[in-house]
Amino acid sequence: MKTATSLGKKSLFAAALGLFALTGLAPQPAAAEERAKDLFGAEKLPTATAPQSFGFYSKGCFAGGVAIPMDGPTWQVMRPSRNRRWGHPAMIALIEKLSRDAAADGWPGLLIGDIAQPRGGPMLTGHASHQIGLDADIWLTPMPDRTMTRAQRETMSATLMVDEKTHLVKDALWTPQHTALLKRAASYPQVERILVNPGIKKKLCDTVKGDRSWLRKIRPFWGHDYHFHMRIGCQPGSPNCKAQEATPDDDGCGKPLAWWFTEEPWRPNKNPDAPKARDLMTMANLPRECRAVLDAPGPASAEAATYHGDAVPIAVAAPEPEAPALPAVTASSTAGLPSAVNAFMATPEVGVPVPRPRPGN
Repeated sequence: MKTATSLGKKSLFAAALGLFALTGLAPQPAAAEERAKDLFGAEKLPTATAPQSFGFYSKGCFAGGVAIPMDGPTWQVMRPSRNRRWGHPAMIALIEKLSRDAAADGWPGLLIGDIAQPRGGPMLTGHASHQIGLDADIWLTPMPDRTMTRAQRETMSATLMVDEKTHLVKDALWTPQHTALLKRAASYPQVERILVNPGIKKKLCDTVKGDRSWLRKIRPFWGHDYHFHMRIGCQPGSPNCKAQEATPDDDGCGKPLAWWFTEEPWRPNKNPDAPKARDLMTMANLPRECRAVLDAPGPASAEAATYHGDAVPIAVAAPEPEAPALPAVTASSTAGLPSAVNAFMATPEVGVPVPRPRPGN
């Protein structure tokens, strides 16, 4: 039998809980850690610090990024609303150099796709890589002979160069200038690999005569039928940048390429609904320096952090107080991701030239 005393204690306890709730003192459940892609995707400007890449191409961030100007004499930036025209100064300088060299070779000019977000990190949509400022997408569509409007840059579709059924290049679209553009990009020692559709790799293997040494940098991968993906190596001053394994010494036109023209690589993904890595990554999955990258002050404006001129880095004007130094070199975080994570990218909207995934069901 419950006594008046016990009932009174319970009433007092209930009243106390109600008071705690009203005053905000009641225990609250721990909030889920925010996704890294949301934090980095919200950044509009880079850090006003020395350039440095942290982590790996698909798990990292970078500081001291600069933007390529929206327009140049031999390039135009596409999809400006994404704010992905940022990169390590070495990458931005190389893109500008490629645009000039390619124009001298007869290419009308570069249409530049995604490079990186202002501070890198996982992207809100699209790529698994492009996180440390050392990746860039270049359209395989020649630049028009006019300056496009912003609306045109947002809506113009890139040219699909490969037949989706045969996985072979559309011969009516491929020109010697396409080959020359890829050869020029591969000629730079900073460039470690260039990702293209397997059909494009096969076209090069079948048609390139004479010096074929540069073909080793041309690597086949799913998607990349609207554009090619140019990747440079870790740069001086970035000791915490994790390098990728070197490409083989041969031209890559043998058995590894033949595999792409079997049924196996085009079988549906066994788990197409598995979450993408970028959708699960939290800050714990990234190098610990990436927290300091998020917290560092930025320049006064995007223009203050825009690259201008012939491999001469700009001076990024930091607001007061000066940006704090990023942490000393440490080992990158080893926090793992769930085993269900895969590196396949989400299928983009029509006309958006980002990598497409292995086929789904």
